[in-house]
Parts: sequence; C-alpha cells; structure tokens
Amino acid sequence: MAKAKEHYFDISAKLDMMEMKNAIEQARKEVSTRFDFKGIETAIELNEKAKTLSLVSSSDSKIDALKDILLSKMIKRGLSPKSLDEIKREGVSGGKVKVIYRIVDTIDRDEAKRIVKAIKESKLKVTPAVQGDEIRVSGKKIDDLQAVIVLVKKMEDLKAPLVFGNFH
Repeated sequence: MAKAKEHYFDISAKLDMMEMKNAIEQARKEVSTRFDFKGIETAIELNEKAKTLSLVSSSDSKIDALKDILLSKMIKRGLSPKSLDEIKREGVSGGKVKVIYRIVDTIDRDEAKRIVKAIKESKLKVTPAVQGDEIRVSGKKIDDLQAVIVLVKKMEDLKAPLVFGNFH
C-alpha cells in the first residue's frame, strides 16, 4: 500500500521589492499632484541594501499624510503595511522632519518560536519546522494545513508581514 502523500507550505515574510518600488513611485506621483503638498518639499527614499525607507517632509502631519499615501499604494499592490517598522523620527535641516522605517522581510526568531508553539498547541496533525527565516508546515491532510493558515492569521501582535506560499 502506498504511503499517504505529505503536503506542505511555507510561512515567510518575504517582500516583493519590485512591488515596493512601484508603490513608492506611485506615491511620489500622487504627492506631486496633490494640492495639500503644493510647494512643500517631500521625499520618499528606499535604501535596498540597508533595508530602510525614509520619508522627509515639512511637519509630522505631512509625514503622516505621506505615509498614508504610501501605505495605500502598498496595499493596492498586495504588500502588508506591517512591512514598515518605524525606527527613528528626527528633525533635519530646514525645519523638516525625517522618519526612517526598517523594511521587515523576515520572521524574527522569537516570533517564529511563537508561531511554531501555537501550531503545536492546536493539536492539528501537522509538523511545523523553522528553516532559516521561514517556517515549513507539513502534514497529510490539506484541510489541516489550511486550518494552520487560519490559526496563524488570527494570531495577534505578530510584527512580521506573513506570506503563505509554496503549497505542495
């Protein structure tokens, strides 16, 4: 008798950098046409190597509006708002405000442990395993794997923007 096929999927926090660049470009275009930003110097700068994004504008309220525009463009492109984690807000020359965000594209070790623990406590017949910056969940029943996705999506205060993929 043939052994039942193992199914699996991966939980990761990958960010599609091309989509991120497109969202930034769209946000820049929108800001350039908006009346409330007329004559106000603003900047959205991506540093791929350092995995940071900085916003610069004339005040905290303009920074918040700029971030809202960027987030709406990210969401339209299927990118999670959780991909941006504010790490620094500072005044810069000319009375401007600069905010630097870390781009979150990995699941940190503690968060991975929490996810694995929750999956194990669910008593579903699946096996979660941390593999680098991903979590592979395998099991015989696709229904069990789908139940794991629902379970993990319901987990509160996860910082990573989770992506469920590589379903086999």
